[in-house]
Amino acid sequence: MNSFESQTDSFKNYVQNERRLSVHTLTSYATDLAQFQEFLAQTFRLINFTEATHNEIRMWVVQLKENGISSRSINRKISTLKSFYKYLLIRNEVETNPMLKIISPKQSKKLPVYFEQKKLTDLFQLDVFTDDFQGLRDILILELLYGTGIRLSELINIKESDIHGNEIKVLGKGNKERLVPITSRIEQLIPIYKAKRKEMFPSGKESLLLLTNKGDKLYEKLVYRTVNHYLGLVTNEKKRSPHTMRHSFATNMLNNGAQLHTIKEILGHANLAATQIYTHNSIERLKDAYKKFHPKEN
Repeated sequence: MNSFESQTDSFKNYVQNERRLSVHTLTSYATDLAQFQEFLAQTFRLINFTEATHNEIRMWVVQLKENGISSRSINRKISTLKSFYKYLLIRNEVETNPMLKIISPKQSKKLPVYFEQKKLTDLFQLDVFTDDFQGLRDILILELLYGTGIRLSELINIKESDIHGNEIKVLGKGNKERLVPITSRIEQLIPIYKAKRKEMFPSGKESLLLLTNKGDKLYEKLVYRTVNHYLGLVTNEKKRSPHTMRHSFATNMLNNGAQLHTIKEILGHANLAATQIYTHNSIERLKDAYKKFHPKEN
């Protein structure tokens, strides 16, 4: 076993047993280190990661750019090396950390996909929602996602006891609870849905608000399929997911004059920076309107 393999295996055992990272992350680490190892061996004839300096690492980053690798992927590989060389430093296998002199390339932020208010208004006015249990549940799913901006995981775990008049108590990331206001439409829809659910499942899991057609807890794929199906009736946009409904809620709230701090609290963001991405959508909307209506642009 050569030095590269020994160091890689030792690091993989460390992150798996002590840091308990996901299988996906472990696979990414292994792939990145294998690619870096190949570069060092072929370009510089090195046989050990500890022989690499910031110069060799920079040259690898340059090669990745020249090969058309995205800034996002390059930054992930740099993150892998940062964790790896920090590990080697702890084990005293290197005297200095070469990653301290490596600057990650800037990457352009992708604006969140969202649906304009009219498209979603058109969706809720379609005569496609039946009055049976599934139809009422489906429209309630959509109304909750767009009407409150809650996450998929938060939607699935809503209990009957979480509903308080015109508010819903939501358990968000980090087990942080928050109260989210609901629309009058959702207020009216909930008791109608609950009555139909009672008919369907007299002894069902009443602690949970939303159930499958078999009376079990809602699951993520079902919600994805539901959202994708109904949004497909009003848009050809490929990204039709519960999270696009969350983006739509936030962007349309902002476009209608809501304060950024208010949106932050409703969404359950830890800081305002996470919410500010929606201002970019509003700016793009203003630019489009400017180009469309300004006399000098026509």
